[in-house]
Amino acid sequence: MEINAIYEGDNLEVMSKFPDNSVDLIYADPPFFTNANYEVIWHDKAEIRSFKDRWEGGIEHYITWMEPRVRECYRVLKDTGAMYLHCDYHADAHLRILMDKIFGENHFLNEIIWSYKGGGSGKDRFGRRHDTIFYYSKGKKHIFNDDNIRIPYLSAEGRDTKYAWGHHKGIDKEYKPNPKGKIPEDVWEIAPINSMSKERLGYPTQKPVELLERVVNASSDKTSIVLDPFCGCGTTLVASQKLQRKWIGIDISPTACKLMHKRLKKEFSIDAQLIRGEVDLKYVKKLAPFEFQNWVVVDKFLGTISKTKSGDMGIDGLTPQITGGFPIQVKQSESIGRNPIDNFETAIRRANKNKGYFVAYSFGKGAYEGVAEAKNNRGIEITLRTVQDLLDGKIE
Repeated sequence: MEINAIYEGDNLEVMSKFPDNSVDLIYADPPFFTNANYEVIWHDKAEIRSFKDRWEGGIEHYITWMEPRVRECYRVLKDTGAMYLHCDYHADAHLRILMDKIFGENHFLNEIIWSYKGGGSGKDRFGRRHDTIFYYSKGKKHIFNDDNIRIPYLSAEGRDTKYAWGHHKGIDKEYKPNPKGKIPEDVWEIAPINSMSKERLGYPTQKPVELLERVVNASSDKTSIVLDPFCGCGTTLVASQKLQRKWIGIDISPTACKLMHKRLKKEFSIDAQLIRGEVDLKYVKKLAPFEFQNWVVVDKFLGTISKTKSGDMGIDGLTPQITGGFPIQVKQSESIGRNPIDNFETAIRRANKNKGYFVAYSFGKGAYEGVAEAKNNRGIEITLRTVQDLLDGKIE
């Protein structure tokens, strides 16, 4: 288990290799059960990414997917450790039952409400403007640094004050409590990432650093190891680095891992370890469509992704300009036939090129016939490459 490292891969597989009782704090912000598709513009300004948060098998499928991951979190957590699980109204009731089942009802500490302002209202209901964070300890004792997270008291008029307001025998009065302020209640009013925020990276579910600073400050020390198994754009890692904690991040998205690596380097001038598992056919087949496209075009051809997700006229990317800037078409399919090859030939000619690359898992007889006809009759060279070819280093 490496410290201050970003692991690229399925967190279930990655955590299975970690020792028992090895981390002090876990903050988990898994994909919400929203049945919604998000479009996300990554911070490199060159690509539009599709972030999919959909569980077609329903809530039972989602919980079945979550349970082994929560169990792994429990296993790697120290007996003095704690876990925060971030969710929203779509699945919070189911996740609360799951956490009770694994951690035990007597280890439930708080249901934290992260409240934020904005839209979300409807004509038939109240506005939905909060997320839920379940806070559990593993053992009887756990780290809780109350002085790290104290906030100012407010006067009756809502102003900061050194005094607290109390109510005794029908009379409001001031009394002088802890001069460092009070411990926050379980409703946290922290502003979300808005469109003008300097923190904003374009990630649709990005959380503010202030939120994660409170979690890390409260439940870890400077000798602690903080784990985020659903790292996203790396906010937990940023908060941990800022507060001088050790950290580990995991995300299945190669693009997200590169993004958080870049973010840490920009904000702290550190070159974090980026650890990838074995890249084989099994690994590639687990990639989401946009990640597969990124792996082929950027990682293998060292090219650039088409700037539009749709309407790309049959071109998913281009080889480097220094090698000709030739079109690349990518399909996560087996036995590609004649028709896709003919369409790609049209796209190549439309781009005023005479060469292109088509990548898929396998090709049928019709594909090879289309390639031969394009070259012999119209001078268009289409190179077919299987995923295994790319894994074997056969690009050109």
